[in-house]
Amino acid sequence: MVDLDNSSFRLEATNLTLAFGSNLIQRDVSFAVRPRSIFAVMGGSGCGKSTLLKAMIGLLRPVSGTLVVDGEDYWSTSEERRTEIGRRFGVLFQSGALWSSMTVSENVALPLRLFTRLDDAAICELVELKLALVGLAGSGHKMPSELSGGMRKRAGLARALALDPEILFFDEPSAGLDPISSNRLDELILELSGGLGATVVIVTHELPSLFAICDDGVFLDAEAKSAIAHGSPRQLRDSCGDPTVRAFMERGRATAAREGGGRVH
Repeated sequence: MVDLDNSSFRLEATNLTLAFGSNLIQRDVSFAVRPRSIFAVMGGSGCGKSTLLKAMIGLLRPVSGTLVVDGEDYWSTSEERRTEIGRRFGVLFQSGALWSSMTVSENVALPLRLFTRLDDAAICELVELKLALVGLAGSGHKMPSELSGGMRKRAGLARALALDPEILFFDEPSAGLDPISSNRLDELILELSGGLGATVVIVTHELPSLFAICDDGVFLDAEAKSAIAHGSPRQLRDSCGDPTVRAFMERGRATAAREGGGRVH
């Protein structure tokens, strides 16, 4: 993998407005993702977190505003250029999004076969490396149906890592996982961020994960249809004056107390 630890890769949104037709989702959303941070897109169900993610990874054109990726206005470039920029992204979708007719190794190899000129031997070596990186060494021959939910998420992450991305996007990574599997995935995200220097954007409303791994973020509100707070989950929990944010985060404090607390307090 490329050395991401020295990367200055930066993503910045300014006054993004998102809609589906006449249905306004969010307006005037601004934030900056610092290099090598774990940045959270927070908020309750239906506030537009996944919609914002779609705009960030090139699946939904904003109505207005700018998204600057490493100094380049993403949505003002050509489709060809956006595709090139997108190869610097790694995306783990909520379901893992593995092809059910392919083995785990074939799934992980797919981006390498589509976007590189590596020969079969080099691809096989890289696939084994990525699977080992996410704790799935020796599982490449299995079909997705043979994996547990947590293993499918990790296989999807191995595929997201295939092209050595400079920024990783996670869409509700803990959804559908038991607490142990969710905690293991949190630990893996921390390892990728700390050990490889990867920048991470995570979309979730799972508060234990937010408090455990995220060091910055933006809070979206469904009623205001805008970002109403910025900061780390712990900062928002402890010092944000907005009642909507405080109510959301205090729920997290109660959850942490019931579960014995997290790794970050």
